[in-house]
Amino acid sequence: MDIGRRRATARAEIPGAWLDEVAEADQATATWRLRVRMDDRPGTLARVAIRLADLECNILGLAVLPIPGAVLDEIVIRPAVGLTRAHLVRAIEDEDCECLGITDADVRELVDSSAASLAAAGRVVAAPDTCADAVREILAADMVTVVPAAEANPGRTEGGHRAVFAVPDGMALVARRLWAPFLRQELARVEALLHLLGTVRANVSGPAAVTCTDGAAVVLREGTPGDTEALAALHERCSAETLVRRYRAGARDLPRRQVRRLLAPPHGSSVVAVCGRELVALGQLIENPDEATARFSLLVEDAWQRNGLGTALLQRLAALATGRGHEELVVSALLPEQEAVRRTALRAGLTLAGVDDEGFLHVRL
Repeated sequence: MDIGRRRATARAEIPGAWLDEVAEADQATATWRLRVRMDDRPGTLARVAIRLADLECNILGLAVLPIPGAVLDEIVIRPAVGLTRAHLVRAIEDEDCECLGITDADVRELVDSSAASLAAAGRVVAAPDTCADAVREILAADMVTVVPAAEANPGRTEGGHRAVFAVPDGMALVARRLWAPFLRQELARVEALLHLLGTVRANVSGPAAVTCTDGAAVVLREGTPGDTEALAALHERCSAETLVRRYRAGARDLPRRQVRRLLAPPHGSSVVAVCGRELVALGQLIENPDEATARFSLLVEDAWQRNGLGTALLQRLAALATGRGHEELVVSALLPEQEAVRRTALRAGLTLAGVDDEGFLHVRL
């Protein structure tokens, strides 16, 4: 049967009752997104396309999504004036296919899914508080809400389809969609987006502002040779007790070469805390690329101790170590100091792994 005869036959098969449903039909400018499950056989998609042409639907976009035992075609159409969704579903079923859902769409969404996901990721990196909106866009979800993780309850359905994604700070994103189930490919895109966002958050190469317990604002950034004089001044302001805990010696007047070495160690990096023009704390990470363990050390000016600054520095060093593939941090701490280091590690969200025979405290990342 040629296409012209098919069109005539299709119109003849439209029941008269459908005219009563015209009030429910969308306008000519409407755009619909269909998800059609069909057998993976040659010609199946062609028959569906011909049937849509018979109904005077304009196909605007098509994506083929493999699923177990079949394929799922996502088709974006502009329906004919007066065509109802119910009649469209019946027409697709007449081709031995199953319409899993129909929802409104927007012609602005007619871009490659990879490009759309990348665009959404770019927006989230620039503005992390838009993450829920980006997930809703990627999933074509009806709603995405942010709830405490304990209230997410992944097993609930609420008469539709749900997906739950863990996000930092004990929260979760809950996506809901009534019109069609979520596919593994879609969920994988969201998981990749959240992984990217987590990586960006863990990227500590740039400066970051930290608010201490007393409300003072401090900037954490990478130490550079330009900080030599400021670091030397920090040592001069520290008490002998603080320097002994850090270096096992109380000398304040360090050679400039040694100070520069603290800022740029041969096998590691440093993080400094700056308030105004003063450098008030130093964190060091010493690495061995062939080992899963990295060593760390902290020096906090006396006036800034017990103010959350050591915790912030250790969190920063832990993020650096994690990004470079390390699994554990160790610090050499005399027995009286071990409890203070333990408390700092716990406040930084790390897990204690005990003290070895050489007196090194191990902290798991």
